[in-house]
Amino acid sequence: MSDTTYDVTIIGSGPGGYVAAIRASQLGLKTAIVERGPMGGVCLNIGCIPTKALLHSADLLEEVREGKRFGVIAENVQFNLANAMKHKQTVVKQSSDGVAFLMKKNQVDVYMGQGSVKSPNEVLVQPSEGEAQTLNTRYIILATGARPRSIPNITFDEDRILSSTGMLELTEVPESLLVVGAGAIGVEFASMFRAFGSQVTVVEALPRIVPLEDEEVSAELSKVFQRRRIKVLAGAKLDNVERSDTQVTATVIDADGNPQQITAERMLLGIGITPNTHDIGMEALGIAMNQRGFIEVDSYMRTNVPNIYAIGDCVPTPWLAHVASAEGILVAEDIAGHRVQPINYERIPACTYCNPEIASVGLTEAKAREREYDVSVGTFPFSANGKARILGQSRAGFIKIVAEKQYGEVLGIHMIGPHVTEMISEGGIALSHEATGESMLHTIHAHPTLYEAVGEAVHALVHGSAIHI
Repeated sequence: MSDTTYDVTIIGSGPGGYVAAIRASQLGLKTAIVERGPMGGVCLNIGCIPTKALLHSADLLEEVREGKRFGVIAENVQFNLANAMKHKQTVVKQSSDGVAFLMKKNQVDVYMGQGSVKSPNEVLVQPSEGEAQTLNTRYIILATGARPRSIPNITFDEDRILSSTGMLELTEVPESLLVVGAGAIGVEFASMFRAFGSQVTVVEALPRIVPLEDEEVSAELSKVFQRRRIKVLAGAKLDNVERSDTQVTATVIDADGNPQQITAERMLLGIGITPNTHDIGMEALGIAMNQRGFIEVDSYMRTNVPNIYAIGDCVPTPWLAHVASAEGILVAEDIAGHRVQPINYERIPACTYCNPEIASVGLTEAKAREREYDVSVGTFPFSANGKARILGQSRAGFIKIVAEKQYGEVLGIHMIGPHVTEMISEGGIALSHEATGESMLHTIHAHPTLYEAVGEAVHALVHGSAIHI
């Protein structure tokens, strides 16, 4: 084979693309990856990693402010956004450099430039400078990701109306912030900038914030946001936005149909994503896309064009980094001829890093009832958990387990509270192993820990009541 002939060529180096490249190389496939920006894609550079780095700064700031009750007295606690941004950028660079190192370690050839599909067996690479190059390949994996979605007539200027990308580059904490959209992106930035000192208002078109989570979780987060003086307008429609050099004024139709005007120094529009699927040669090849531009795939991530796969945020599966990575591994193994199992998307953990954190896996109680399961539920609050009291984080949050009554199979686990994004791992294992309440009951949880609240919720599920409440 020539130097530009490959078994697999991947367009995009995000958590889907680079993981697919590593696994393909491990399986003995000659692999290339094409990237137009920094290695690691959105997640490592302008998504998950930098956002969570700033959220850590927010959590640390709030903990220091409350240090007095733990006997730790810090006078005149101040926050410096520039230093927080510097830490964020250090983490981003280390992560991106780590991906570049992994490419070298696994002998994946990296081509920097805009990648496009020339044919089912050819990828065109156009570098920022110099001539284009064609890579010959047996298979192509599209991992082109997505970008923040705007609203017609309301565009990002990254000054007054910002995307999540623009929020990560602010040089000053705004006195006031309007957040439109109360999914994971919206509530994370709302929580973060409230800790930094902004007056925050959240507007959500659906009837409740974090609308994909269990209803009780949404209600609990609303209560905490109210206590933190974050104003929430759910069931509200954004009608109009006017911007000036110093502020944004939004007209919102609230849940009762009344117009309200909200003025803020900055506005974050966090209402979802748009796939990066145009201008990469797909239309000419007839690769099928849905009405929103996401690539249609089967359960093995195959497009309708032979030899071309698609993974990650450019396909209509959950827009999560760990989903993209799992899809990348599945595709690499399918290309290598391994027997693979399609992903069960109902067993994907979801994590939101606001304060308090939210984590879930499986069906909500409402979804389980919609599917006509005879449902049983067990809950346990962190107010009765010793470790949460030690941490000073027992005022809010709970564990909720949803199961079906006949056989006791666990259908979903939902958490809101301290460090639940780590604790959800037990829920993921429970669902992947088709655990029942009875089988989980035999797992002894260490004390004092936060995760023993899971064991208490299981007691409530199986016996009708927990031990410590």
